Amino acid sequence: MFIDPHAHMISRTTDDYEAMAAAGIVALIEPAFWVGQPRTFVGTYVDYLSSIIGFERFRAGQFGIRHYCTVGLNSKEANNEELAEGVMEWLPRFALKEGVVAIGEIGYDEQTALEDKYFRAQLLLAKELELPVMVHTPHRDKKRGTSRSMDVCEEMGLDPSWVVIDHNNEETVDETLDRGFWAGFSIYPSTKMGTRRMVELLKHYGSERIIVDSACDWGISEPLAVAKTAKLALENGIPEETVRKVTYANTLEVYGKSGQIHESDWLNPPAIDQRTLYEGNSILRGGREPLIEAPGSRNRDNLIIE
Repeated sequence: MFIDPHAHMISRTTDDYEAMAAAGIVALIEPAFWVGQPRTFVGTYVDYLSSIIGFERFRAGQFGIRHYCTVGLNSKEANNEELAEGVMEWLPRFALKEGVVAIGEIGYDEQTALEDKYFRAQLLLAKELELPVMVHTPHRDKKRGTSRSMDVCEEMGLDPSWVVIDHNNEETVDETLDRGFWAGFSIYPSTKMGTRRMVELLKHYGSERIIVDSACDWGISEPLAVAKTAKLALENGIPEETVRKVTYANTLEVYGKSGQIHESDWLNPPAIDQRTLYEGNSILRGGREPLIEAPGSRNRDNLIIE
């Protein structure tokens, strides 16, 4: 069984949910993020957050996957001060909703003054609400941006063990781990981190505070990246316990601090009935036969990766 702790499912299809469930993904976390098109009005942001808290939670459940999310103002849109101020007024209300496991993904893009202002404001919110944090490290000037992100977390008084520094690579991982933060790695087909590079990192660093995710989104990305990384790691002699921790247990440990994600959520899952409606809508199309399954159970002592 796997958890994908960073998957932008609002950008994906039901085919992806089916494939992820078949590959053994029992739960995922959907971070609030940049959707490609700039949002220019706070109402669109509110509707977006409502979607990842509501409809995506429903949609995942129709395929037997437990869905959680993080909420936050992303770094790119922090540079629109009017929008940012409006989003910050709404965030505390969303952060307290069921299934929200962290504030994120937040941090830096171009490392501007406004990005810094709202990064700090959201770190303060996370601290006040006792929620973990998911930090987006910048694609450009990554090493400096990653160091700066951790500096600011410490300046704001956050415990590093409550903070996941995501999108790490070989250039940033040593400092992230040395400073006591969780190191997330996003496995992409051609950028960020590939499966073979990740296996080499696991050989060197082991599993302590390391998390593997897909970060699948609206671009060229791989929703099965967690399962594929696990398979390649096992084929290359990485111990099963190491693989289990980086693709399952570590995610549960850090985001479990929120009190919103529990292993029992998927070990004793609710029934699946694809006839169920959400706001009057079903996932079914064209007279397709609905999947109907009684409540089941899984054995956490049998986390075998095939």
